[in-house]
Amino acid sequence: MSDAKRIRLRPVAEGESVTQLELFFDLVLVFAFTMVTDLAAEETSVKNIVRAFLVLAVMWWLWIAYSWLGNVVRADEGFARVAMFTAMGGAFLAALAIPEAFHDLPGGWYGPLVFAIAYLIVRLVHVGMFWLASADDAQLRGQVLRWSLGSITLGTTLLVIAAMTSGAVQIGLWIAAIAGDYLWTLFAGNDWRLNSASHFAERYGLIIIVALGESIVSIGIGVAGLPISWPIAVGALLGLAVSGLLWWTYFDVAALSIEHELKHADGARQIKIARGAYTFWHFPMIVGIIALSLGLKKILYYVGDSAHHTLKDALYGIPLFALYGGVVLYLIALVGAKRYATGAVSMPRVVVIVLLLALIPLAAALPALASLAILCAVLVVLIVWETIQFAQPREAIRHGVSD
Repeated sequence: MSDAKRIRLRPVAEGESVTQLELFFDLVLVFAFTMVTDLAAEETSVKNIVRAFLVLAVMWWLWIAYSWLGNVVRADEGFARVAMFTAMGGAFLAALAIPEAFHDLPGGWYGPLVFAIAYLIVRLVHVGMFWLASADDAQLRGQVLRWSLGSITLGTTLLVIAAMTSGAVQIGLWIAAIAGDYLWTLFAGNDWRLNSASHFAERYGLIIIVALGESIVSIGIGVAGLPISWPIAVGALLGLAVSGLLWWTYFDVAALSIEHELKHADGARQIKIARGAYTFWHFPMIVGIIALSLGLKKILYYVGDSAHHTLKDALYGIPLFALYGGVVLYLIALVGAKRYATGAVSMPRVVVIVLLLALIPLAAALPALASLAILCAVLVVLIVWETIQFAQPREAIRHGVSD
């Protein structure tokens, strides 16, 4: 690589941590997750939930593109810094346009087209940076070329076309854009580069924290403007406990197990784990957390609203399915990611997944606060069981104690 290119770009070395600029970039995703939750909460219909899911899928794909780029070149050095700030601007505009991603509001610019063009800009900056980063790597250059030809065509052009349509056609084009982009990435080859496994694992762990942070924000938003009371206090603490327990299920052992496999794999196997266990399996985790956020937002407003009788009325419909289904989806994805990377299946979590699904009818018949308490209690039992039953392997993976 020439001296001029060394000034512009600095490769990431093994063992490097996530840069502060990447954390700054993630603040845009914090806002985007909040906007997605608000979009879903605005009208709890199946159609609107599908729209929120599609927007979340696009914003996730935007983020993962830079998780791979930031593992090849340092985000805070040289020209990459300018590119990151440019991408942040585009991503922020896209997040601002989320309420208008499917239909334009009166006045101002045409919202759906603003969202699509902002997303296109972010993707073009990403491809341009990867093109520069692969200047001395013919294999990576070929991978970038193959991927970008299909990804840009499917993932962005269809969204621009969708902005000019409405109704079922519009949703169909969104689905085609997202599915085409995901599938093209899956089959476009494995010639990507992973310079630092620890950086990559840390990057995805941090986005899980960002999403869990949104679930906590949703608790506060759900009771904003309402006088504090015992139902609000109990509901808020239970919601916080559920978010904390989900944190525990990921970071206590599972994340370490997956990262261990990623670090000790090499070549195509390492890229496969990175793409499968992280890029693909982490997305349903994010979806599950955002669904939980919707459920928590609704249930906290529900128990604090004087129009509802906290000890009598039950949570039902989409908010209840979001509350329980979000946790179920999160656990399924976590089990899937670990299985993909390590080959091991966490059977206690599979049992809890089945149990939570079976408890939904009961939760629909109980007071709203009780349904949240049951969810929290089931997760507490899971954590206590795993901590006691698997004490020795847990100690080994957390602290390197030999068997």
